Amino acid sequence: MSGIRLRSGYAELPERFFARLAPTLVAEPRLIEFNRPLAAELGFILEGEGEGEDEDERTLAEIFSGNRLPPGALPIATAYAGHQFGFFVPQLGDGRAILLGEVRDVYGVRREIQLKGSGPTPYSRRGDGRAALGPVLREYLVSEAMAALGIPTTRSLAAVTTGEAVYRDQAQPGAILTRVASSHVRVGTFQYFAARGDVEATRQLADYVIERHYPDLAGPNRYVALLAAVAERQAALIAQWVLVGFIHGVMNTDNMAISGETIDFGPCAFLDTYDPDAVFSSIDSQGRYAYSNQVHAGAWNLARFAETLLPLIDPVGERAVALATEALEEFPRRYAMHRLTGMRAKLGLAVPEDGDSELIAELLAAMHHDSADFTLTFRSLCSDHPAGRSGERWDAIAAWLPKWHARLARESGSAQERALGMRRVNPAFIPRNHRVEELITAAVEHGDFAPFHELAAVLRKPFDEQPEHARFGLAPLPEERVLRTFCGT
Repeated sequence: MSGIRLRSGYAELPERFFARLAPTLVAEPRLIEFNRPLAAELGFILEGEGEGEDEDERTLAEIFSGNRLPPGALPIATAYAGHQFGFFVPQLGDGRAILLGEVRDVYGVRREIQLKGSGPTPYSRRGDGRAALGPVLREYLVSEAMAALGIPTTRSLAAVTTGEAVYRDQAQPGAILTRVASSHVRVGTFQYFAARGDVEATRQLADYVIERHYPDLAGPNRYVALLAAVAERQAALIAQWVLVGFIHGVMNTDNMAISGETIDFGPCAFLDTYDPDAVFSSIDSQGRYAYSNQVHAGAWNLARFAETLLPLIDPVGERAVALATEALEEFPRRYAMHRLTGMRAKLGLAVPEDGDSELIAELLAAMHHDSADFTLTFRSLCSDHPAGRSGERWDAIAAWLPKWHARLARESGSAQERALGMRRVNPAFIPRNHRVEELITAAVEHGDFAPFHELAAVLRKPFDEQPEHARFGLAPLPEERVLRTFCGT
C-alpha cells in the first residue's frame, strides 16, 4: 500500500494548541474493516488490489493501529475544554485520540486523519486512552450510515482490533477507529483559550477556522459573520438529525464541531417508536439532550461559542454582546425553516402552503398517540396507499390521512413521481439500536464480525428497498427494544 502522505495542518499552530506525542504501540493489530471508497476519495492509492491481500491487510492494520506512522505524520493530541451537561470543565482535550495529520482529498478539501483509542495523552485525566471494540463498531457503523443518509458527519476510514484487553466494567477487546473530519475544532476548543484569557490564541483559532471552513468571510466584521455562519450550519445539521429520528445523546460543547459535521458517536441512537421526549443515553438522566431538546441544546452551545468571540467582535463589551445576540437570534428561525423544508419533502409537498406546519404537527401527534415507528411511518407514506404495518394500530394516523390526501390534491405531478421523490428522503434502513447491539454482542463475545459487515453493507444504500435484507428495516419486537445506550469512554 502506498499513497498515504500526510501534511501537518493543525500541528502548524502554536504549541499551546496541542501536545506532541506518538500513538502507543499495540500488541497484535488486526484489520476489521477498511473503507476503500472513502480511501479512494481521500486520494489514497492501494497497490496490488486483489493480490497479496493478507499482506495488504497486515500493512493496513499496522498503519491504522498507530504501530506504523505514514509519511508526513506529525502526531498530536489537541487541547480543548467544554461544558459537559451544563458544567464547565476547563481542560478536556484528546484523552484517547491522536491526530496524525491531514490530506487534500480528490475534491481539494482538507481532511484530517485521527486515531481514536490510540493510548494515553496528557489530556487523559487518569484514563487508559484506549477504546473498547463495541464503541468502535458503533461509531464506524453510525457515522457511515449518516454519510449515506446525506448528513454532514465525520467519517470512518478503518477499524482494527489491538490484541489487547481494555477494562471498563469488565475486560473487553480493545480496538482503534480511524476517523476522518474536515477538522476537529470544537466549540470547546475556543472555550479552552477563552477560559485562560488568551485572546491572541482565540483570534488565531478563529482565523484558522475562517480560512479552512468559511473562506468567503472577510473584513472587520468577520468574527460576528463566523458566529452567524456556524449557527447556520448547526441549524441545518440538527434539523437533518431530527428528520431521520437521530438522537446524538451527548451534545456537550466539546462535541459540537465548528465545521458543522456530526462528531462523537457515543450513546447515540435512532428513534423506533416516535416520542419527542425520547432519551437513550444512560448518562442523560435529566433528558437535557432528548430528541426534541436538541435544537435548544444547539442554541445553548452556540451562546457559549459567542461568549468566546466577544473580545474579537468588538472591543466595547456592550456592542459585542449586541452584535452576537443579533447573529444568534437567527438560529431558531433557520432551524425551523430547515426542518419545515425537510418535512415537506418527506410528505411529498413541493409547493409550500401556510397550513403545512399544522399538518406536520398533527401527523407527529398522531404518531405519538399510535406509538408508531418513526422510520416505517414515513416510508409507508411513500406508497400510493399508505397504511400501518401488519399488527400495528394506526387509529390517529388513519384520521389524519384524509387531510394529507386533500393537501396532496393541490400538488402537481403524478402519485408515482411523488412517491419516488419521497423514497429519496425517507430511508428504508437506519442503524436500528437492537441491530447495532446484536452485532456488537456477536463481535465482542464470539469474535464474529459477519453481522457487522452485513449491516454496514445494507446501510450504504439506506433509500433502496433491498428486499433480501428486509429484516434490517423492521421495528424491534417489544423484547428486542434497546432503551439505554452507553458512552464509549
